[in-house]
Amino acid sequence: MKEFDYIIVGSGSSGSVITNRLSEINNIKICVLEAGGTNQHPYIKMPAGFIKTINDKRFNWCFKTEANENVNNREILFPRGKGLGGSSSINGHLYVRGQPEDYNQWAQLGNTGWGYDDILPYFKKSEFKENGDEKYRGKNGPLFVSDIVEKHPLCEEFIESSKEIGVSIQEDYNAGNQEGIFYYQRTIKNGTRFSAYDAFLKPAIKRKNVKVTTNTIVLKIIFKEKKAIGLLCEKNKKQFKIFANKEIILCAGAIGTPHLLQVSGVGHSNYLKNIGIQIIHENKNVGEGLQDHYAVRVSNSINLPITLNEKASGYKLFLEIMKWFILKKGLISYSPAHVGAFLKSSPEIDLPDLQFVFTPASYTEGMIGKLQNIPGITCGVWQSRPQSRGYVRALSSHIKDAPLIQPNYLKETIDQDVLIQGVKICRDLLKTSKMKKISIKETLPGENIKTDSEILNFIKNNGATVYHAIGSCRMGIDKDAVVDANLKLNGVENLRVADASIMPTMPSGNTNAATLMIAEKASDLIKKDM
Repeated sequence: MKEFDYIIVGSGSSGSVITNRLSEINNIKICVLEAGGTNQHPYIKMPAGFIKTINDKRFNWCFKTEANENVNNREILFPRGKGLGGSSSINGHLYVRGQPEDYNQWAQLGNTGWGYDDILPYFKKSEFKENGDEKYRGKNGPLFVSDIVEKHPLCEEFIESSKEIGVSIQEDYNAGNQEGIFYYQRTIKNGTRFSAYDAFLKPAIKRKNVKVTTNTIVLKIIFKEKKAIGLLCEKNKKQFKIFANKEIILCAGAIGTPHLLQVSGVGHSNYLKNIGIQIIHENKNVGEGLQDHYAVRVSNSINLPITLNEKASGYKLFLEIMKWFILKKGLISYSPAHVGAFLKSSPEIDLPDLQFVFTPASYTEGMIGKLQNIPGITCGVWQSRPQSRGYVRALSSHIKDAPLIQPNYLKETIDQDVLIQGVKICRDLLKTSKMKKISIKETLPGENIKTDSEILNFIKNNGATVYHAIGSCRMGIDKDAVVDANLKLNGVENLRVADASIMPTMPSGNTNAATLMIAEKASDLIKKDM
């Protein structure tokens, strides 16, 4: 039996930030509960270790989506981070905030205080960025955001040749305007992953008012009527209870948070009763509205043996590993994507709706996997703001049983149409006159795939998640919203949600930066209520 003022469920990006910010107040006691371990393995610290952690159950829940006809009845690997730092310890390092219009839309939906001007200070508060316009970029935050150091010649060629099809160079896609091509900014410091754990949780753990317990499963939330008072947990096969004097803050992510609420009796009564869960509070939208980015890749084999493929096998790989351990440079210090672009699927729309990634490498299977043994380059694409929505649903009353995850990729026709255009633009980017000179042939999807219906079938067969799950505990002012604009769970007391699950719509970019922003703002909202 233990008591704390605040209990934070999950030590991922949002949990790390909130722990740090709340623990600045000396007279409150904070407990952080993490289901995974410490995550100090070399695969975590190596930026290129992403390829290893993406399907490793030591660091990753390794969920799979429910099969769906829109992706030709495939189950798709759905990674979620497990351990200190959560998904920020296994992600692709890219720091992308989204467009101002994304957050203005949140405010237009009634979420007062979530417009771009409101949340920009929280983006800035989180980050340390050496250069950039101080109007938009943070200079004193804990999170180190770096520019790429080693620029591969094929990346330089790709950027330069894109001008041929009218693509402009974007100097800072995180300074309000996204459109154009650029090198990605990364959460990498001195050639090493710099996760939310490194930036926020690691320094907070040193404070006397913080207790972090790893390898601890939260089985369910304990309620007294409709007031959340504690948690039933399990560690080393022993159960125990822990109680919160002030608040329980759920930071378990777009899958973990709704799943925990559901097994605790908060959700759609019809589903929950069918699996033997007693209803505490009815909210039919807990777990509903799940969104994710769904991406495909176009690859070419090339006639120059200078790609990353040639460095990733045999003695050359050994040399690259040694280079990283000694100098923190080379192949192992690279993020999976080097160059990015935000472009429009049609000249008739106002804002970019496609995000691209380019890397001087090609893969044998899936989105990220084993590098090919021939020189190759890859351009990937996803729709920035998909319309399709799905759900997360508990399949039993036991939290240890994985939930049903159904993002409903490509359910909406507009998502299909935009991604078809994305594949065509990938091909255009790889077929400029300069890129043609080095290309041998298109290996994926292949030059025999020509019509829109053939491209769509390729997309359905080969697309996969970009690990950007959001929206399953939607923030809003309507009676169906799961949390209000202060991130308090509607209908119950002492329970707040502060992670990517609260996003009402998808931001135009990778979601880690937005999650950190949410946690920064949540910290101030919690302090305001103290």
